[in-house]
Amino acid sequence: MATELSSLAKYVNFAESLIRTFMSDSKVHSNIVFSQRIDAELRKIVQKYPAGKVFLLTDQTASGFCLPFVQPVVDEFSIRHIAIPSGEANKNIQSVGLVWDFLSNNGADRKSLLINLGGGMLTDLGGFAASTFKRGLDFVNIPTTLLAQVDASLGGKTGFNFNGLKNEIGVFMEPNSVLINTNFLKTIDHANFLSGYAEMLKHGLIKSREHWLELLTYDLENIDYEALQEIIAHSVAIKEWHVMNDPKEQNIRKALNFGHTIGHAFESYAMKTGRPILHGFAVVYGMIAELYLSVKQCGLGIDELNSISAWMIAKYGKFEIQESDFEALCQLMTHDKKNEGSRINFTLVPEIGKVEINVDCSKKLIIEALEYYNRCEFRDTSSKL
Repeated sequence: MATELSSLAKYVNFAESLIRTFMSDSKVHSNIVFSQRIDAELRKIVQKYPAGKVFLLTDQTASGFCLPFVQPVVDEFSIRHIAIPSGEANKNIQSVGLVWDFLSNNGADRKSLLINLGGGMLTDLGGFAASTFKRGLDFVNIPTTLLAQVDASLGGKTGFNFNGLKNEIGVFMEPNSVLINTNFLKTIDHANFLSGYAEMLKHGLIKSREHWLELLTYDLENIDYEALQEIIAHSVAIKEWHVMNDPKEQNIRKALNFGHTIGHAFESYAMKTGRPILHGFAVVYGMIAELYLSVKQCGLGIDELNSISAWMIAKYGKFEIQESDFEALCQLMTHDKKNEGSRINFTLVPEIGKVEINVDCSKKLIIEALEYYNRCEFRDTSSKL
């Protein structure tokens, strides 16, 4: 036990020191908890709420694999729970309605707590349901995928997909706590692991060359979960720096959208054409195209672009598109929430660790970027990375 506590303290101190490094005068977000004892951390939270006023939301996949991690607390406090259908296709108003019905039928009120146990889809949707039920009740996120741990469960963005568009409906609302444990990651497949890793790659590219390099050298084929916890802490610190300096995405938080303007278009188009891809894979493809825009608009080196693109294609493969798909992809980009009128805003990377936000790119240049993506193929350029 002493060894475990010492290890836990090391992780917590590491995360907090990183956040302090990035955040200067800002306060550390104390609601992000790195723990190897999720049940113990959850018990501390649940016991603060009235009996019968704590509820658990999960999806069918997480219910089978991840619920056992917190089952002792569920049993001890007689927590009622609901499992909604899994998958991005179920991130919709119908699923939100199921959660609202569950809360209403079980007497939830504004002093209640909703625990969201699952991946990014579940924490996004559960956070929205909690934030809007009776004008808002407390919620805690327990992210069970890498994507959720480093991105989706953090930062206060909640929502669901609507009319074929990603996160079209949502609100900003911070969870009361986020509990992170890498043991959950042993329950996900490699593709979902890579999907989350994509957001970490993004964090390195926009803020820290050191983080970028540690991600390139981490062995993705033989996952060391103990080492990974420190890397996740580094990635979380980068996201929290942006969130706390710009909570409502008016300025620097837009940096976190790097790769997402084109990436969301890929993701939505893949869903519409019956070839769905994981969010992180779409972001990787978006980053490749937006790195091309960075070369054209901000001075990123072409050799760096080619090396990064080759590494990403080697790890993530490609989503096949044709020239005839370009118009539909460009049309999807016009729905991006960061746009201003007819202008499509991009976050671009002039060099690793730095960003330029609100960069306007012409349709002609965007099509060039899609053409570059289409030409990409794997080349062994590891020595240049």
